[in-house]
Amino acid sequence: MNGIIGTKVGMTSIYSADGKYIACTVVEASPNVVTQVKSDDSDGYNALQLSYGDAKTKSANKAITGHYQAANTTPKKKSLEFRDTAIMKQLGETVSISDIFNEGDTVHASGVSKGKGFQGVIKRHGFGGVQNSTHGQHNRLRAPGSIGASSYPSKVVKGLRMAGQCGGNQVKVKNLKVAKIVADKNLILIKGAIPGHNGSIVVIEKK
Repeated sequence: MNGIIGTKVGMTSIYSADGKYIACTVVEASPNVVTQVKSDDSDGYNALQLSYGDAKTKSANKAITGHYQAANTTPKKKSLEFRDTAIMKQLGETVSISDIFNEGDTVHASGVSKGKGFQGVIKRHGFGGVQNSTHGQHNRLRAPGSIGASSYPSKVVKGLRMAGQCGGNQVKVKNLKVAKIVADKNLILIKGAIPGHNGSIVVIEKK
């Protein structure tokens, strides 16, 4: 699986060659540095560790600093391993968008979804609520309703959908299309929406 790490910039829109309006997410992926190379001989499989985004040097301990110094680079915010990659690079080299992706490719995008705090069942799970306000209903329009039986099993079953923390989860959206690549600005435009807030780190993998 080939991929790259980048930052979600935001959303925009473009027009296709046949004049169709396409909503796209813009991802800025400056060249990722190869900070570790794994092979069949030493590790039992082929993989590249790519690193992206400069981190604070004072926050890195000696082990982390030494790991990145071996690749002749500074500590990074995000490092990720891509197995069975078709692009083999040497330690310290960079991988850019144009090395992996072409317009029209199918990709998977993953990131941490927007955190929405503590939410009720309607926003968190899409419940319908109590639609009818007659027959003595009072402040029940957004209530979850019954949460279990009485005599058996006399408990709330594990995994029941209830109110709680919403968002802030690792999410992967599959089978998106690359709408456009702006190589000189390290930008890749992906058709549709991808997880995360603007400025968050996302991973784009080629299918």
